[in-house]
Amino acid sequence: MKKYVVALLAYCIAVTACASDDVGGYLFVTFRGAATPMTEQVYFMVSENGQRWEALNNKEPVLVSTVGEKGVRDPYIIRSADGDGFYLIATDLSIHHNPDWTRAQTAASQSIVVWESKDLVNWSAPRLVKVAPDDAGCTWAPEAIYDSENDRYMVFWASKTGRDNYSKHRIWAAHTQDFKSFSEPFVYIEKPHTVIDTTIVNEEGTFYRFSKDEAEKTITMERSEHLMGEWDLMEDFSLASLTGYEGPASFVLKSHEDGEPSHWSLLLDFYSKGEGYQAYETDNLSSGDFKAVEAMKFPFHPVRHGTVLSLSTAEFQRLNAADKTGSITVSD
Repeated sequence: MKKYVVALLAYCIAVTACASDDVGGYLFVTFRGAATPMTEQVYFMVSENGQRWEALNNKEPVLVSTVGEKGVRDPYIIRSADGDGFYLIATDLSIHHNPDWTRAQTAASQSIVVWESKDLVNWSAPRLVKVAPDDAGCTWAPEAIYDSENDRYMVFWASKTGRDNYSKHRIWAAHTQDFKSFSEPFVYIEKPHTVIDTTIVNEEGTFYRFSKDEAEKTITMERSEHLMGEWDLMEDFSLASLTGYEGPASFVLKSHEDGEPSHWSLLLDFYSKGEGYQAYETDNLSSGDFKAVEAMKFPFHPVRHGTVLSLSTAEFQRLNAADKTGSITVSD
């Protein structure tokens, strides 16, 4: 029984909501681009159905970085392994303040920005935590997943490093128990060419990994039975030929029941056309067969690289109530 409970908890954390929970809505954390200092901060949107989204805080950022480069991009939120809180991490980068993309890859931050909350309403002050190697030129698009086999989180991101004259991005990773102290970073994904924007989901013990192939400007899909094991490229991934997309984000729209698989949404940022997220769905994640669906309704444009978190009815109601009364708070 204990083994079953641990496995179920690991699955719940990996897909960002427990399939056995009452899903009462969704939280979307994102940023809006580099037009102003405030668009490179963390925005919250909520939805009852995962399709039509409403912005919180009067369309203003909920979380603002006062550390590092004082700008954040690519926010990612994860429910804690004990189910007792949330961690939100983001790229420490401001392109608005310094629009030099060469610098952003070779001489930018080696840290990520971290916020914590017990209830999604009361948030800690942001903290800057170094995770990348000493010769890293950047620490882009950090994400996290709970590693149940080793009882720890794995945080992963894209970095170029000075050891090869910043020739390409690799996906690096480090382990942590508390998002405060981290293990030595290690190369998690090594490809012949640049790879960025990796996201990982777990369905019933099988991991699926989406990444951006920077050489082809396409999204790849891989599969593995173990987070730290070998990964197989899914050749039948139906979106493999799309070009000009990045920032994949995936979440369960409808949990599995009566032996049927879950219904998944995959969001891809159509950055090359400045159109933000486009939505694709599948009722069989293991097939890799996704279909384009009706565009999501967003309160602003574009919606960039972010994360969707499933909420219980109580969490959804609490977050909406706090927004209406202006009581979402961040510690000094």
